[in-house]
Amino acid sequence: YQDKGDYARAEPLYERSLAIFEKALGPEHPQVATSLSNLAELHRAQGDYARAEPLCERSLAIFEKALGPEHPDVAINLNNLAWLYQAQGKYAEAAPLHRRALAIREKSLGSEHPDVAQSLENYAALLRKTGRGNEAAEMETRAKAIRAKHAKQNPTK
Repeated sequence: YQDKGDYARAEPLYERSLAIFEKALGPEHPQVATSLSNLAELHRAQGDYARAEPLCERSLAIFEKALGPEHPDVAINLNNLAWLYQAQGKYAEAAPLHRRALAIREKSLGSEHPDVAQSLENYAALLRKTGRGNEAAEMETRAKAIRAKHAKQNPTK
């Protein structure tokens, strides 16, 4: 329903899923974090940042505790929270999250992984919004090189 823009029908399903996972697995389980993240994304898509933010923060905290602070899933959640902050104009809060997500991905996945390119692009977008175009261009160039190398090595992807 969310993909179709039918948020009113999607929300109770996300909330029900969250309640089921919390009851069955406990409030600190990674699947609960995923459900929280999904619900946060629904609210973000509607521009309801006040409802999305605490869900995103709780999801991140669960993933950090359950998987460790350097896990790639933590990087995904850092990225989601950074985008949420960016959408609200909270650039100072978003920047360290983008940097941390990039560092986690480089360390855990390697400096040439496509997810590193995504983090570079995400952080570059923030840098452009804050008038740091030269730094953004450097990151975008690096991201393009990673993507080109990956495309050459994996032509069907």
